[in-house]
Amino acid sequence: MKSVRVALVGNPNVGKTSLLNHLAGTNLKVGNWPGVTVEKREGRVKFQDYQIELVDLPGIYTLEPLSEEEWIAYNYITQEKPDVVVNVVETPNLQRDFLLTVELLELEIPTLLVLNMSDEAQKLGVEVNDRWLSELLGVRVLRTNGRTGKGVKAILPNVVELYTLKEKPKPLRYSKELEEVLEKLRESAQESKSELLRKLLQERQNLHYREFLKNTFGKEAHEVVKDQRYATAHGLYREVVKERPLTSKDITDSLDRVLLHPALGIALFFLVMFMLFKVSFDFSAPFMDWVEGFINGFVAPLVSMGLVSLGAGPWVERLFSEALVGGVGFVLTFLPLVGVMYFLLSVLEFSGYLPRVAFLMDRFMHRLGLHGKSLVPLLLGFGCNVPAIVATRTLETRRDKLIVISMIPFMSCPARLVVFSFFATLFFQNPAVVIFSLYMLGVFVALLTALLLRHTAFRGELYHFVMELPPYRLPTLRLLLRVSWAYVRDFLYRAGTLIFGASVFIWLLLNLPPGVKDPSESVAAQVGKAVAPLFKPLGLDDWRVATSLIPAFLAREIVLSSMGTIYSPQVEKEEKEFDLLGAMKEQAVSLGVAAKDAVLNTFKPVPTAFEVEEGEESLRQVVAKSLSPPAALAFMVFLLLYTSCLGTVAVMWREVGRSFALLFLAYSFVVGWLAGFVAYGVGKALGL
Repeated sequence: MKSVRVALVGNPNVGKTSLLNHLAGTNLKVGNWPGVTVEKREGRVKFQDYQIELVDLPGIYTLEPLSEEEWIAYNYITQEKPDVVVNVVETPNLQRDFLLTVELLELEIPTLLVLNMSDEAQKLGVEVNDRWLSELLGVRVLRTNGRTGKGVKAILPNVVELYTLKEKPKPLRYSKELEEVLEKLRESAQESKSELLRKLLQERQNLHYREFLKNTFGKEAHEVVKDQRYATAHGLYREVVKERPLTSKDITDSLDRVLLHPALGIALFFLVMFMLFKVSFDFSAPFMDWVEGFINGFVAPLVSMGLVSLGAGPWVERLFSEALVGGVGFVLTFLPLVGVMYFLLSVLEFSGYLPRVAFLMDRFMHRLGLHGKSLVPLLLGFGCNVPAIVATRTLETRRDKLIVISMIPFMSCPARLVVFSFFATLFFQNPAVVIFSLYMLGVFVALLTALLLRHTAFRGELYHFVMELPPYRLPTLRLLLRVSWAYVRDFLYRAGTLIFGASVFIWLLLNLPPGVKDPSESVAAQVGKAVAPLFKPLGLDDWRVATSLIPAFLAREIVLSSMGTIYSPQVEKEEKEFDLLGAMKEQAVSLGVAAKDAVLNTFKPVPTAFEVEEGEESLRQVVAKSLSPPAALAFMVFLLLYTSCLGTVAVMWREVGRSFALLFLAYSFVVGWLAGFVAYGVGKALGL
């Protein structure tokens, strides 16, 4: 089967991803380009006797590279040399898009010109003579609607024909003087216009030709080339496009007057983000609980029963049923939240609202040395740090991405709220004030971290960019589901393996040597006793507290259950006989209840994340005797600032590399320890 490499190229927000989604379907993949942090979308499609590899290049305005995205697109087209270029243009904005089209045609690669969003152009009074456009450029022209998928099916057969027939565009013709110079530089008939221009503008031996153009046109050679590209794009637009006067008010302008208002727009933005966080967490939380219950209450006992019937020993049986199955379950519990959050983010992105958020908040974020896009991942961190870090793929530069990723783990997620509520209600008279202060401390440390990085590792000028605000659109459900699934699948591939491996490792620490009965005899306890002196300055001199921090690295809410195990070794678990049929019925009922709760929670005025149970009374009494209020405050501060969980570290590892993730892990530990030490001292000084 022959392989065809196809590059989808176009300006930002022209609908390339929508077209790719319609073409690739469930084969759509989302990741990062090798060696950089810019998001990569690609898909593979079998058509006739061909394996077609579709690569959605980052949205760019020109092939003169400045930003990281432009370098990626330029390098891929000029070095990887795709077999076919699909140039996607936004029909309502052809005058803008034609400049990139002209630069692509200079490459003389088989090209398919796709006029996307033709229906919107007609509503705006823009009429395009696509037949005349095709004849002028010598390329095939298709009309599509990325939202509905209309016309998309015609792309693949045209790609195959372009590949087999090796159809190249007509050579572009610039001014007589420039063409004469380029012909003098030609060494073979196969050289493209792009290669000739590169020789003219970059090779030292051609300085006299550049001087000739400067004397002829009164400006530098590169300015001459740029002007003639603009002139060609403008002339092409005038030839093929007719604009009718509008008779109706443009809905985009009407909405922007409200959503981009300097005061009302910001208020609406925070309302939108609050609703995104609330719906994401409230809708997914019941399903997360169900997944955890299904794995631990059905799959694990089923595996355990099967191993016992095969004669496996107790420790081996627990290794498989608790560590391996439990590790898989721990990864799967993230999926409802990641899926729902990215579904809603896709709604904001493909509707056209997300670019406006970046525009609206850009001035405020500039004070931190960042761009407006940076605020969305930071706010998502209050819902869950894992999808928040993945959301940084939309940022333009690696500098911005690393700074924002370094801030996100300090944004307190609901998992930490569970622990804060337990300790705050147990040790303090005004728990709400304590919890709010912890949230503000996390934000303060995040801002301090950003300032520190800006003045050390990431010095330099802020990269400025021009942002295109696309028209508002209503994305289709199919597009949203496929893009969301691509993110979820990528999370499983990239972070799930690390999370699974680390969760099994921590289980082994808690259950080695084999057959250990008392948690105080486990390897984890020995580690806890060894590191307990490190936490003594924080008032945490009880080895059981230090040991509880080991499973807490999996997820913050595990602190309470691990404390219950470590503090109460004498409590025996109630053994229940596993009834397969009854368990299946119970899980089916639980799934129905989870679906009902998800819908009901969504319409509650207050997020369920703030409805926290206080915990078992017996555990409260034991913990109250082993810690003082200042030590409890130090414990909470340390849990707040020491990187949030294993999932966060795993995603950070996959997104920006092992070295950065481990370095940040050490940094957050030091910051958490120092802040906990200060909190303990302040608590003692205030007589808490």
